[in-house]
Amino acid sequence: MTIDSHAAAVSAARELADVLAPGVVQRDRDGAARVPVEALAALDGSGLLAVTVPAADGGPGLGPVTLAEVTRTIAAVDPAIAQVPQAHYLLVDVLAVHGDDRTRSVLYAEVRAGRRIGNALAERGGTHAQDLTTRLSAGRLTGRKYYTTGALTSAWIAVSALDDTGRLVLAFVPRDAPGVTVGTDWDVIGQRATISGTATFDEVPVPHVLDYAGAYEVPQQLGARAQLVHAAIEVGIAGGALRDARAYLREKARPSTEAVRAGAATAADDPHVLHRYGRIATRVRAAEALLADAARTLDEAGLIPASAQEAARGSLAVAAAKAFGSEVALEAASELFQMCGTSSAAAKYDLDRHWRNARTHSVHDPLDWKYHHLGAYELADVQPPNHGQL
Repeated sequence: MTIDSHAAAVSAARELADVLAPGVVQRDRDGAARVPVEALAALDGSGLLAVTVPAADGGPGLGPVTLAEVTRTIAAVDPAIAQVPQAHYLLVDVLAVHGDDRTRSVLYAEVRAGRRIGNALAERGGTHAQDLTTRLSAGRLTGRKYYTTGALTSAWIAVSALDDTGRLVLAFVPRDAPGVTVGTDWDVIGQRATISGTATFDEVPVPHVLDYAGAYEVPQQLGARAQLVHAAIEVGIAGGALRDARAYLREKARPSTEAVRAGAATAADDPHVLHRYGRIATRVRAAEALLADAARTLDEAGLIPASAQEAARGSLAVAAAKAFGSEVALEAASELFQMCGTSSAAAKYDLDRHWRNARTHSVHDPLDWKYHHLGAYELADVQPPNHGQL
């Protein structure tokens, strides 16, 4: 499918969400026991993988406003599938700024054809997830990665590594290259269908490599744009929880005995339910507004910001949207049960997936540091760090 406008992209996202909706509960229950190949094929065939490919490289060149709304729309139905292309969009941006002509030509053609780029950027066992032991030496890649969202079913995998000089590089290898193994050892409480397990690379030949350290040595929006997708996933979860609470209250919930004694004929007549629903609905709308504001801010700054100040403005706008959106997602997912009552906790409804997904995804990076950087900027004019997590 060819997408050439914001409206077309959002329409495609809605169509994909409609396709994903009937199977979301089963995908959550299956987790890594069954790879969601049909759902991921629908994602790959939607045309949405190429929405941010620059116009100069044959894509529509759509920006953060479109990306945020597309991601939020899908995440409101299935945040696990929405997370699968998160790194893909980051890598499309990285190629736009730092890819050479040959690499851009090859990989963008693949993306336009619906072939997804998975990630292998983080590792276990070090002092932190970016304490890397993976090495690129003499054109061969060797290492072990975890949290490899999207890699299992991707066409390509982007792998962070240190070269012989100790410099950070990004290696792009075909998923089916000799020496590449991607596992399904993903056992978590939420975002189960991402299957973000272990990938190993054993002397894998690397056809494309670029300097990744340089991407974060200059003012950049790569980190902020990557975080924008994470923020949109959280805001989508919040909206999905609110939607399901509304449906349950209107169609299934019974009023409590106290509410009946107070004159309520239905659960939705309970004054406390009305208060809670109105409050959380307002906070979901606020989270959506913050997300939209962050996306517009990044759109104004562009992929290559004019200054460190512009880069900081974008990073902080996204930090606010991600931190607040994560809190609201958790709150909406929990309030759902308080409003809908005991019967809503029945396993057959799988409504707890909203909380499990929000909780799992929200700890992707610490929210406290986002508030810390926002406060430091407002109170002491301290610019936020120039890295991929903000």
